[in-house]
Amino acid sequence: MLNRLVIQNYAIIDNLEIDFSGNLNVITGETGAGKSILLGALSLILGERADPSVLFDKTRKCVIEGMFKIKPQQVQAFFETHELDMEDAVILRREISTAGKSRAFINDTPVNLTQLSELSRLLVDLHQQFDTLDLEKSDFQREVIDALAGHQEQVQAYSRRFQQYSRLQKELKELHHQRDHANKESDYNKFLLDELLEADLQEGEIESLEAEQQLLSHAEEIKGALNRIYFQLKEDEQPLLQQLRQLQASLQGLAAFHKEVPGLAGRMQSSYLELQDVAGEIARLNDQVQYDGERMEQLNERLALVYRLLKKHNVQDTAALLVIRDTLQQGLDGVLNLDDRIQELEKQLYARQQELEQTAVQISAQRKAQVAPFEQKVNALLAQVGMPNARVRVDIQQGALQSFGQDVIEFLFDANKGNNFGPIRKVASGGELSRLMLCIKSLVARSVALPTLIFDEIDTGISGEAARQVGIIMKELARGHQVICITHQPQLAGKADAHYFVYKQLEGEKVNTHVRLLTQDERITTIAKMLSGEKPTAAALENAREMVMQ
Repeated sequence: MLNRLVIQNYAIIDNLEIDFSGNLNVITGETGAGKSILLGALSLILGERADPSVLFDKTRKCVIEGMFKIKPQQVQAFFETHELDMEDAVILRREISTAGKSRAFINDTPVNLTQLSELSRLLVDLHQQFDTLDLEKSDFQREVIDALAGHQEQVQAYSRRFQQYSRLQKELKELHHQRDHANKESDYNKFLLDELLEADLQEGEIESLEAEQQLLSHAEEIKGALNRIYFQLKEDEQPLLQQLRQLQASLQGLAAFHKEVPGLAGRMQSSYLELQDVAGEIARLNDQVQYDGERMEQLNERLALVYRLLKKHNVQDTAALLVIRDTLQQGLDGVLNLDDRIQELEKQLYARQQELEQTAVQISAQRKAQVAPFEQKVNALLAQVGMPNARVRVDIQQGALQSFGQDVIEFLFDANKGNNFGPIRKVASGGELSRLMLCIKSLVARSVALPTLIFDEIDTGISGEAARQVGIIMKELARGHQVICITHQPQLAGKADAHYFVYKQLEGEKVNTHVRLLTQDERITTIAKMLSGEKPTAAALENAREMVMQ
């Protein structure tokens, strides 16, 4: 419920505060006094775009603030989703600076316009003159029937399951795409994998092969060098080992004459034994190194294969080829796994679809059960608001599964009892749409908790008994909801729980709009003027008194 609206420095309003009642609030005033300006200001805290030209005083910022009394469950999900602090009341504020920049606040916390608009839709339903686009939308028409059916929780549960179903559909489509793409490349990838598997590469193989190739390529050179070294160590006319042995014996003979000689002799003995061991190793290597033409040919062939694979896959070593081999293997294994996953998903989707279809049939039956009562009640209300020949009919056709079920709902309208029903968006005039929207909202309001309802001259184009009936519907609607209505109709003004009068006043060189809450006597006088003119007659005053007292 909108408790208070504060407007500062907007259009022709300098400073204005309005405290609203919780039931039917009626706003009247002369044309051009600023009634619609009030709604223009209100629309700013409902998320509409700001126009910097609306500043009353170009040297001060504009501030619009609305204070709402709320039920926590009404907005709790919004505050939790956006991580905002819940309070006993909600204050929406919009500021427009002198530079034209706009800022929005919820309970003094800065927010963006999308957030402001999202919250405001939970608090206010603003129905401006000829603003009947919602009525023409199939989503709104379906939601009306769902509200009357009272199965919102079932529809929401169905919607959540449908979203899961849609995600599975998307996943299945992606898997089909992956499999089709993989199948296009699988033959070539299998050829590459078979080639690498047949090569049977081992970790570090190319390095080992190249080392062995180097050895065989220089076998004769190696053997020649080894033979020379061995010969000089052991078989020369004066072998190095024999000379070293003799030198060691001579040094040992001096041991008795100098205390350091034995240590030197021992070290020479160690050198002799080490060189003797080296000579043995050289002999062993010499025996091992043999040129093998057949093995050399095998090495060349193997290396040629490995070099070709390296070049083909544009890598530098055997390890990279092994990685490619494993990746190809995983990819081909994955193609096989895709088929298994696709089959599994198709089974899941079929089961989900069966479940959704069963629930959709139940939801559809509940909707169809509301059609006849809805048509009867709306048609009766249309007659009540001065459209006795108008008829509404609800057409429900079965369509594909959607997030709301499988029903395609269309409101059809015939204004002249000619049985020429057509879609509302095509055959209803602006005035007819306005009154039809009022009838539907008043009917739905009995089934769901609507937010504050604001109507801007919804009674345009009617008078007399039809206007009185609109007032009766408004009064009934206001029993359970806060209603704010701008009107020119005295019949509707007479039904108000709180009557506000909008007027302009020249202050200095500027015209300023003011609003005041009328007393009982002021209401009677104002309504009498609406009936008969600026100087109301006694009959008009009496008539106005009857309207107020009813």
